[in-house]
Amino acid sequence: MTATLPEGRYPASTNRGIGRRSKNIALVVVLLVGLGVAYLGYQRFSVKDVEGSALAFDILDDSTVSIRFSVTRADPSEDAVCIIRARSRDGSETGRREVLVPGSAEREVDVVSDVRTSQPPAMGDVYGCSLNVPEYLHAG
Repeated sequence: MTATLPEGRYPASTNRGIGRRSKNIALVVVLLVGLGVAYLGYQRFSVKDVEGSALAFDILDDSTVSIRFSVTRADPSEDAVCIIRARSRDGSETGRREVLVPGSAEREVDVVSDVRTSQPPAMGDVYGCSLNVPEYLHAG
């Protein structure tokens, strides 16, 4: 025996689907998230015009660290500038220097430069590199 429900008292169907507007909103959110992920992936994995990476450092004394770093350029004939820095044991920056990397025939070059520090250094690294070389670096 099946029970029949009185008409008008209960909805005809208990299946409540997602409305058209909710589907459109969900689609827009998914598209925006996808675009955000694509943008971040491009920023992280795209080929850079210039990139520098620290290879080694030597602490010469209580106020000097020598940093050896590699510079890779898409166009090796272009001049580049890299900012290298020294950091103390607590991680604070204690010295910084801009280094001109002249254009060459090689796509990747190794450079060695010293950084003077205000406190005893613990490490040296490359802060970043750019193709926008300041004019004062060319003058000297």
